[in-house]
Amino acid sequence: MNLTSFIKRCLVLLACTGFLSLALVKGHAAEAHGTPAVSAAPSHEVVAAGHESEEPTVEPTLVAQFGYSYLTAYMFCLSLCLGALFYLLIHHLFDAAWSVPMLRIAENMACLFYPWMLILLLPILLLQKSIYPWLSIDPDLDHALHVKRILFNPYSFNILLAVIFLFWGWMAHSFRRYSLNQDKDGKAIWTQKARFLAAWGIYAFAVTLTLACFLLMKSLMHQFFSTMYGVYYFAGSFWVTLATIYAIARWLQTRELKGIVSKRHIHDSGVLFFAFTVFYAYIHFSQYFLIWNASIPEETFWYVKREQGSWWDVGLLILFGHFFVPFLLLLRIDAKQSLLVMGPTVIWAWLMHYVDMTFNVMPVLYPQGLHVTLFDPLCWFGLSAFLATLWWKNFRAHPAFPQRHPRLKEALTHHDVPEPGAAPASH
Repeated sequence: MNLTSFIKRCLVLLACTGFLSLALVKGHAAEAHGTPAVSAAPSHEVVAAGHESEEPTVEPTLVAQFGYSYLTAYMFCLSLCLGALFYLLIHHLFDAAWSVPMLRIAENMACLFYPWMLILLLPILLLQKSIYPWLSIDPDLDHALHVKRILFNPYSFNILLAVIFLFWGWMAHSFRRYSLNQDKDGKAIWTQKARFLAAWGIYAFAVTLTLACFLLMKSLMHQFFSTMYGVYYFAGSFWVTLATIYAIARWLQTRELKGIVSKRHIHDSGVLFFAFTVFYAYIHFSQYFLIWNASIPEETFWYVKREQGSWWDVGLLILFGHFFVPFLLLLRIDAKQSLLVMGPTVIWAWLMHYVDMTFNVMPVLYPQGLHVTLFDPLCWFGLSAFLATLWWKNFRAHPAFPQRHPRLKEALTHHDVPEPGAAPASH
């Protein structure tokens, strides 16, 4: 099956999924009556840590099941795009050389923001009342929603998300446009423009990422307070993106990037992946520790709900699978070069990040424990395959690496490690 036919099949799959969601909305409109599929407990009913609240079990509708499964898969894919954009920001911000050969991988991944990630956001916006309980709650009757109404209101939710995605798309396409223009004329002005964009863009990136993950995921339980939720989502996003870039670079090392990506580039990518394995664990533990230590009901209830039923086991899986397994596997210096180690580790990283997204989203719909439906793999694999196809098409449409980047020569030579007793490589 060639690339064109594969793209067509992915488009047909997404179209069928979209029509299915709309049909479900119409079919269950009389049943839903504008009320959320799952109602979170009002702020005055939030219980302190260590005390369980007895909530009536409500069977979720098909609309809600699809909506939550789609949201989980979407947040996974959004992580990859955000991680790729951050990869570009730090490359230009620090004037890095070692990452030049893999720059086009991240550029084309980040450019999926516009128009594709914005288009794929539409099902969430269409099903928002079936996904987000706070949209059907009167702010005057809920104190936690009342104090956050400047952000948690329908107008901010829809307009702000659209503006944020347009901004991300503009930034990503600007980085790639500067890089492609430099391929043509080799002028240093394009590097300067990219550095200037990265200098202020890193702050805008931090603010917009925090707002987006607050609106799309944290607001599922609008009573929840956490000052670290944004950086927690960022840490997991960049972690899984580094694993993905490692896998793609390793695959292209014998193809389009043959002679460009060296063993040392692969090793350094593995080192950065290892570093953010620790960083993610530190951030997640810090959030949990601060909430546990303060013991404020508006914070602790989020974790208390995720200790019910099989969610406790999912939390332990994240603890050991998201940190200890990759941490121990990557400790050896030679492990970062071994396909036998890194291949399964990258696949494991994708799985663990999806489990992490499930841990954040699904307890709202299934408070008693993990529940898997057919929508979960369909949405995850469907969105991932569709975006991967688009990425590959964009990657093949341009040179595989920056042709006239001022750091290209350094990137190709300074990683050469001489044999013991040999003279250092001349630059």
